[in-house]
Amino acid sequence: MTEDHSLRRDTAVPAIDLEDAIDSGDLESVRAWFAAQNTVTISEELGRLDHGERAVAFRLLEKDRALAVFEYMDISHQRELLEALRSDRASELLRGLQDDDRARLIGEAPATVASKILADLPADKREATSRLLGYPPESAGRLMTPAQAVLDPDMTREDALDKLRGRRLRNRDIAVLAVTDETRRLLGVVNLSDLVTAADGARVGDLMSKETHSVRATADQEVAARLVQEADLLALPVVDEESRIVGMITVDDAMEALEIEVTEDAYRGGGSEPLGEPYLSATVFTLARKRGVWLVVLILAAVLTINVMSTFEGTLNKIVVLATFVPMIIGTGGNAGSQAASSVVRALAVDEVRPRDLVRVVWREVRVGLMLGAFLAVLTFPFIAVIYEPRIAATISLTIVGICAWACIVGGVLPLVAKKIGVDPAVFSTPVVSTLVDATGLIIYFTIAQVILAPQLAAAG
Repeated sequence: MTEDHSLRRDTAVPAIDLEDAIDSGDLESVRAWFAAQNTVTISEELGRLDHGERAVAFRLLEKDRALAVFEYMDISHQRELLEALRSDRASELLRGLQDDDRARLIGEAPATVASKILADLPADKREATSRLLGYPPESAGRLMTPAQAVLDPDMTREDALDKLRGRRLRNRDIAVLAVTDETRRLLGVVNLSDLVTAADGARVGDLMSKETHSVRATADQEVAARLVQEADLLALPVVDEESRIVGMITVDDAMEALEIEVTEDAYRGGGSEPLGEPYLSATVFTLARKRGVWLVVLILAAVLTINVMSTFEGTLNKIVVLATFVPMIIGTGGNAGSQAASSVVRALAVDEVRPRDLVRVVWREVRVGLMLGAFLAVLTFPFIAVIYEPRIAATISLTIVGICAWACIVGGVLPLVAKKIGVDPAVFSTPVVSTLVDATGLIIYFTIAQVILAPQLAAAG
């Protein structure tokens, strides 16, 4: 993306409501507001408009400013703008994008639209974009910026800087430079700051870092982005199967990929499919469709709870007071399981645990569950014993201990199993765990009740 260091706002220009200004035809106020704002702010505010108003406002931007704003916009908004603008204006915007940003936009577009966009590009840009699109979706190859400049280890500092001069390179694309042999095999990396500050005549090979992180172009982009974050890298080299440099994943692209992954996990953790577009841009039908699929699944899973209640209907009829505590029992189990699932899903995301740690996770979670259950049982027993009777209190307390232990095991195991079979662990988070624990928790509850309250059940006939 084009760097924009203008973060000041001109306080002399009053804040305006873009939507009202556009609807009223006060376009001069819109232009004045644009002139006083930085590109990030403009991009964010345009994202809040509907697609028609957004197109009108975008046309008011100066040509150079428009490209910078366009680069910061969400991909779904970029697609809508391209459809609303004249073909020559849309082509101009696409040509101005960097190869990685252009590939990301085309990769999200329908096949027919993507083909038309590619056909309108100059040959060199079409080839570079097609090369990136040749990598699997959500791979490091799709996320990277193609290697713009590589250095030879025998180059001097002056030779290296001369090679960079005169090229249209973004600052972030040359902050870290790959050092390769004559076949482009990666040998190491050198920071631009080290080149600039090195003594005259210094060799690139002496300045480069030989302990270099890298990923294959086919690696998962989340794995690559996590590596950038955890190793505090400005850029991560991407290599092919023969360790030849093909591109770099810059820190800003890595953070964007992580934001997407966190957003997807947040949606699935709440029992919904990711929207894939900003909330205000999604139609009501899209919102309902994304949530409805999960609600159907959860309703079907809830049938298990109904069947369990039906199975133990006789027990409930004899000791009606047991029904009073059903919401508390299943609520406690669901909450404990959700806590465990959230912890393990997060640990998986940052590679703190792996599927092979299953036994360790189970051992930890069962102890946590027993500890939590014992704590809650000690709190609830006196109150229930006073209000009802000690046997009822004992039943509830023991059930809480058992269901907390079981819920923590389920919440800890399901994400690991999901990861092992190649499913997003977030799928098995709060909603699924809660629903499963509800049904199995009732089995624990009524089984304990039948044992402790056996004399009362027998007396009730």
